[in-house]
Amino acid sequence: MNYRQAVLFMPGVLICSIVAAASRFLSDHYSAPTMLFALLIGLSLHFLVDDQKVAPGIRFAAADLLKLGVALLGLRITLADIGDLGVQTIGLVIGGVIFSISIGIAITLLLGKNIRFGVLSGGAVGICGASAALAISAVLPTSDTRERDTAFIVVAVTTLSTVAMVLYPILGKRLGLDDQHIGILLGLTIHDVAQVVGAGFSVSEETGNIATLIKLFRVSMLVPVIIVISFAFRKQNAQCNRSGVPWFVHGFAIAIVINSLGVLPETIRVLLAAVSSWMLVIGIVGIGIKTSLKSLGHVGGAALVIVCLETLLLFAVAAVILVL
Repeated sequence: MNYRQAVLFMPGVLICSIVAAASRFLSDHYSAPTMLFALLIGLSLHFLVDDQKVAPGIRFAAADLLKLGVALLGLRITLADIGDLGVQTIGLVIGGVIFSISIGIAITLLLGKNIRFGVLSGGAVGICGASAALAISAVLPTSDTRERDTAFIVVAVTTLSTVAMVLYPILGKRLGLDDQHIGILLGLTIHDVAQVVGAGFSVSEETGNIATLIKLFRVSMLVPVIIVISFAFRKQNAQCNRSGVPWFVHGFAIAIVINSLGVLPETIRVLLAAVSSWMLVIGIVGIGIKTSLKSLGHVGGAALVIVCLETLLLFAVAAVILVL
């Protein structure tokens, strides 16, 4: 990026950053997800998308900054952490991701919606909620409904994740699971990382540690899933002048390797992880601003049914496996 581009993008990025900071403030004081506040405030500022002074920066935040934030997510994960889970738990996580995406595609086709919605919603439910939705959306073919569908799924999975944070620990106890198995259940089924942490540590420290570790492994599944999606939609992406595995997926994988090797000082790693979190929030503000609130109503009730069914079925299958 040269100086002229930086000047061009600055006003829009600054607006998205201010909204992101406001979203963090509201989240801290009202105990609701930052991503949800960021998207809702962004939607209310849709009129800014027609302002040529800020529009380039908003587009930059919703695309490039967002992708860089996804790449830096890899600094939360190490290969050693993944190895500590054990073969059985790793198999459960991989199976859960495949199940979520497959069932999303199946329900989507049954309800007559585009298969891309099923991939997007299934990936968000199966991997890491809003972050996964943003990453998967970036590799799906460009369409008039892509950003609208992404915004809808972010709202849906974030809301469901918050509900799950309260209900799933209670249901885990009712099912007779011990703290270890409740941790596995929470890590396998709650969408967003923050809600997994909140739910896990509300039960016990052991549950929180297990749930968080499993959730981070689910986050690492972004790499193979995005590679598969890029390959599956390669023809459509070629028509949009997009080909190959996106750069941010390479960045995500490299970040995992760097973190695993321990070459970064802990202060730098923590700083970059915080920067990643901010970039994701700024990016979702950008997507919110670019999305018309009226257009979300056109997604239809079927879309909400799809996301809810994916969530419920993932929990039901995971719970049955753990109980048995």
